[in-house]
Amino acid sequence: MVKVLVCVAWPYANAPIHLGHVAGSLLPPDIFSKYQRLHGNEVLMVSGSDQHGTPITVKAEKEGVTPEVIAERYHEINKKAIEGLDIEFSLFTKTHTENHFEVVTDMFMTLRDHGFLYKKGTLQYYCPKCEKFLPDRYVEGTCPSCGNEKARGDQCERCGKAFEGGEMVNAVCVHCSTAPELRETEHYFLKLTAFQDRLIDWISGKEEWKSSVKLFTKNWLEAGLADRPITRDMSWGVPVPLPGWEDKVIYVWFDAVIGYLSASKEWAKRTGRPDAWKEYWADPSVKGYYFLGKDNIPFHTIIWPAMLMGYGGLNLPYDVPANEFLTFKGDKLSKSRGNSIDIPSLLKSYQVDALRYYLAVNMPENKDSEFTWEDFETKINNELVATLGNFYHRVLSFTFKHFGEVPIYHGTEAQRREVMEAIEKARAEVDENLQKCEFKRGLKAIMDLAQFGNRYFDSVGPWALIKKDREQCGSVLYLNLQLVQALAVMSYPFLPRSSEGAWKLLGHQEGMLNKGWDNFAVPLPEGQKLLEPKPLFSKIVVEKEDPDAAFRGFESLNLKVGRIIDVQNHPNADSLLLMQVDIGRKVQIVAGLKAYFTPEELKGRKVVVVSNLKPAKLRGYESQGMLLAAESGDLVTLLMPPADAEPGDQVSSGMTPSEKQIEFKDFQKLTLKIGEVQEDGGIDVGRKLRCRCPPGLGRSKVPVFLPSPEANECLAFFTEKGSFITADERLPNGATVR
Repeated sequence: MVKVLVCVAWPYANAPIHLGHVAGSLLPPDIFSKYQRLHGNEVLMVSGSDQHGTPITVKAEKEGVTPEVIAERYHEINKKAIEGLDIEFSLFTKTHTENHFEVVTDMFMTLRDHGFLYKKGTLQYYCPKCEKFLPDRYVEGTCPSCGNEKARGDQCERCGKAFEGGEMVNAVCVHCSTAPELRETEHYFLKLTAFQDRLIDWISGKEEWKSSVKLFTKNWLEAGLADRPITRDMSWGVPVPLPGWEDKVIYVWFDAVIGYLSASKEWAKRTGRPDAWKEYWADPSVKGYYFLGKDNIPFHTIIWPAMLMGYGGLNLPYDVPANEFLTFKGDKLSKSRGNSIDIPSLLKSYQVDALRYYLAVNMPENKDSEFTWEDFETKINNELVATLGNFYHRVLSFTFKHFGEVPIYHGTEAQRREVMEAIEKARAEVDENLQKCEFKRGLKAIMDLAQFGNRYFDSVGPWALIKKDREQCGSVLYLNLQLVQALAVMSYPFLPRSSEGAWKLLGHQEGMLNKGWDNFAVPLPEGQKLLEPKPLFSKIVVEKEDPDAAFRGFESLNLKVGRIIDVQNHPNADSLLLMQVDIGRKVQIVAGLKAYFTPEELKGRKVVVVSNLKPAKLRGYESQGMLLAAESGDLVTLLMPPADAEPGDQVSSGMTPSEKQIEFKDFQKLTLKIGEVQEDGGIDVGRKLRCRCPPGLGRSKVPVFLPSPEANECLAFFTEKGSFITADERLPNGATVR
């Protein structure tokens, strides 16, 4: 028995975890840990919610709540989702705890005392409009290294390049789209340059690392390390433990990696053995495995090891089996980009083991892998159900029906050897691959054994044999049950629920973990009563994806080009105007525009009209529609149809408009914004969106429809002639359309 430390990258607590998190960094360590526990090893597996940093504050500002409200909400949601996936941590904690603050403070002060932290003035992005320094997520722009236009303020997610202030091209504040200034501020820096040679020596012997991880790390080191700031101008996070630094906190990347150590110490306290963490961190014989996505590689192969070297007395990572990305529609699954499939929703619709199987068999171990609903349905139904599930059920149900117990084996040693050799071959392959964290190959060996089992069952033909030779039939069924037992044990790290289910159907009273990995080939007790079987997996039907589903809300609007033909002051209201508008037919519209326009300014003007709004009386006069306007502060302007538009022309976005009348409250639920068209055809509404619309917008301000406030796609408005509706150039990006 040995001890194993398993450290898992901490998901941000700003949204529900999605498939990318599970496939990249949550499922692999759970498979590995369950495998180690089956071998009788003591595993400490730790992680938690990364509750600090700008993803939390950005979300909090959008909702008008404190960062702690957001952090706690998503910690609970994600903890429940992780448990729902049968992922077992020794401790899944969070960074906003007194324990974590203490451990981070100790690391900070020790590195400072050892001469590896120092103060330095540095240029940082400052937004003159928002009047504050801009941490990473508050700045977006183009990476000067790879050209990624969605790079964030401190690092490019695509190529991994870290930025100093001013290096990013076309940087903008994500809140107001203002180009930030560079202003000097004082921060503490980690002296990474002091560890360059030690790190080079250290990774030179890392033969167990994936080639991609080692190459990524070597490239960073060969380019030369630069000292890195570890504090930032914010109020949310771990406070800098020094007088005069009350307006700054520890940078989240420094804070989060220390979480592995702080979680281990918290676990030890909870077990009543406060020094037990040292058994995993201070014993050189204990191997530490770090599971994460490829965008986190340098933090775990360079920065965290450097921090551990500077602190002294703690083990460095043994292996860092980082995965690539799981993509969806060709793009990385990402909460912040709005491109994610969240786990809580999936758990409501699909079996846990079905999700675990698909993510394991499609795991992005050495290259990005693509998630599609079609592939998900195919692999579950044609592999998991038709191969493993089919073998389990046909063997268990046939044996239960005809024997009700494990039959007595009367066969030859040669017959037994054929089956046991297949089991031993699969076992050797699973052992070899799971020890190297090559989970897809390990799962393939298991499925190959299940295919062997189906072929063997067919070859012995028990349905015919039972009629001719019951004793011989019992013998071949015994060997098939032996295969069921082996498959149950070997697949446990991947599919814990179905494995335990198959194990119990064999009649075992003692739990699988108690029996352990080496007991799956032990002969089954003859005469042991079987439980009445039921299918362990069921086929799934995925509803075919509607590519326009997210935009169906726009169909509720029936927009028309109108021309105002008459304007009068409302007789009963000082702020309202009474207008006659030609939209192919004459309608009367009551609008609160008197404070912004004179009747003369409006008469003869072309406008965009919501023509299917349910008529309503406003101060005694019926309004049969609504003009669309945009507002920002005191600036209110009407949307502008193109020059070639005529009254009655349909305005849409390629969606089929509804003829059904809608209530004003239905309109209020829609998200309509003003955005600026970018050179690549995207739309900036205060953040960059993809635009599902024809080319030809030019560099103009336009109204757009968003399926939800956090959507990453939008629709622009255009007429049936293909010309676009535009907006006043004075409007800021993100102004509201009402």
